[in-house]
Amino acid sequence: MKAVIQCGGKGTRLRPHTSILPKPLMPIGARPVLELVLKWLRRNGIRDVFITTGYLGHLIRSVFGDGNQWNMRITYTQEVEPLGTIGPLSLLREQLDEPFLVLNGDVLTDLNLNQFIHSHRRHDAGVTIATATRITKMDFGVIDETNGGVTGFREKPELAHLVSMGIYCMDPTILERIPSGVPFGFDDLMFQMLEEEAPVNVFRHNGLWLDIGRVEDFLKAQDVAWDEQSSAFPASVAA
Repeated sequence: MKAVIQCGGKGTRLRPHTSILPKPLMPIGARPVLELVLKWLRRNGIRDVFITTGYLGHLIRSVFGDGNQWNMRITYTQEVEPLGTIGPLSLLREQLDEPFLVLNGDVLTDLNLNQFIHSHRRHDAGVTIATATRITKMDFGVIDETNGGVTGFREKPELAHLVSMGIYCMDPTILERIPSGVPFGFDDLMFQMLEEEAPVNVFRHNGLWLDIGRVEDFLKAQDVAWDEQSSAFPASVAA
């Protein structure tokens, strides 16, 4: 299976660090996060990778080259203008002729790719979203009311939400939904498919997931022992 790694973003949440380095080159220990992602894909049997670049893309190309050092084949695209999170796939219409993976270049996880791909193939949907549960702690007291009267009160509750991990399995038919030359986000794709009642599936993951674009997750990743011999990422996670 081919994989597309999205690396065109500016990493605004990690500024000022990303004023010098693109987010996929941010170090996790001694290695860029994108290197960990590439090695993880390779250990899971994926050798054909497309990396979409934009902001500081020349630095990404200079570091990773053609992927030969990991027995992979890396092909790059370059956005002249930002195309959003899904828009860059329009540059790969000819190459993506079978089900493919799409993932953000700053995601670290122990997601079982074989199970994820198998789940996509078992269901009749153009997109399968890898999902995780995230807990958000509210900084306010939450009030429930009916007709102006208080019916409940929760002091700074923790709310659980099912969220996208930034990892997707897609069929080539999805490319027909993506316009060329204009920004198009994953949210645009979802709104379009939901409006048309086109099926979209989720795959629930209960293990590790870190979004390195978030400062909290970036710092947490420094405390993880990354096992480069395993098909999963972490050997252990610090408490």
